[in-house]
Amino acid sequence: PVVFIMPVVVIFCVFLFYKDKTDIYQAILSVTLALGFNGVITDVIKLVVGRPRPDFFWRCFPDGQTNPDFKCNGNPVAIKDGKKSFPSGHSSFAFASFGFIALYVAGKLHTFSLVGKGQSWKLCAFVLPICIALLIALSRTCDYHHHWQDVVAGSVIGYFLAYICYRHYYPPLDSQVCHKPYAALTHQIQLENTRNKNEQIKWI
Repeated sequence: PVVFIMPVVVIFCVFLFYKDKTDIYQAILSVTLALGFNGVITDVIKLVVGRPRPDFFWRCFPDGQTNPDFKCNGNPVAIKDGKKSFPSGHSSFAFASFGFIALYVAGKLHTFSLVGKGQSWKLCAFVLPICIALLIALSRTCDYHHHWQDVVAGSVIGYFLAYICYRHYYPPLDSQVCHKPYAALTHQIQLENTRNKNEQIKWI
């Protein structure tokens, strides 16, 4: 699916430009963590809530005719899936995936730091993935598979997980070093500390 492929494509394209092995490892860890958390949390909520989909009646009674006992006579698999409306899995995965892409690209371009502010194309690069996620989410109401509340909840869950997983590996977007993962910054600090210690030893 596109939600799994696109983050990898973007990360690989950035790697071709920066040639930073640490960054590609950290980025893949971050996005896989976000998608993994999203899948587990979304499925657990679906099972706990068990909200019927808008088309649940037609899943129960494909011919449109009810029976005195109101027992579903439709496909058992379709009926079971019909009780998993809240939250929307497509919406949550769309925002977990494209939300991460938006944050990752914004970090690399310094969209919200002092260096990148005032450049419209950088803001557009951040907004575009969000718009794609929004279109995917809205499509779930058009095909009568989700209520609008399902879509909103799924979108919030997906973007929230994308944000916290991104921030676990990368600095804030307004930081001057937002393009570098914490692992690279930590390694850089360790090298500088080692260099300073060596210089101090020379003076002793």
